[in-house]
Amino acid sequence: MPSIYDAITADHEKHRDLLATIVNTEGGSPERREAWNAFYCDIKSHSAAEEEEFYAVLMQETWGQDTARHSVAEHHALDEIVEELNDMDMSSPGWLTRFKTLKRDYEHHMEEEENEVFTRARKVVGEEENDAYSERFQKRKEKELGLVQKKREDHLED
Repeated sequence: MPSIYDAITADHEKHRDLLATIVNTEGGSPERREAWNAFYCDIKSHSAAEEEEFYAVLMQETWGQDTARHSVAEHHALDEIVEELNDMDMSSPGWLTRFKTLKRDYEHHMEEEENEVFTRARKVVGEEENDAYSERFQKRKEKELGLVQKKREDHLED
């Protein structure tokens, strides 16, 4: 089983690929819709699992509280843009402009996690615990993936 860090990084690589695909497609094309839906579902399940199975443990350390809060705040800001994009007409010029903001902000977030958060987190979640955290992360992500549609429907009711 990959470490928790490898599992999160693998998701990030998938997200980077999807972001590149989306930005290189046009309007409401089937390719863009398919890539957007894959990104939407995966980022939703990824961030929920990451918060519950990774950031929650960092909160146990004094330095981890600010780090985790910062990352969770970024998740919230990114989620706001994701939902805004999900409600917009994908073929409008405004959609691509807003998407580019999401892409820039999310790429910054991923770099920050991989280069700063992981370095410090290894003091809390060391090699001996990697498999257990990774397994919990993967299971939680799978569960959250099953909830994405329900959450989407709940969002529409608000």
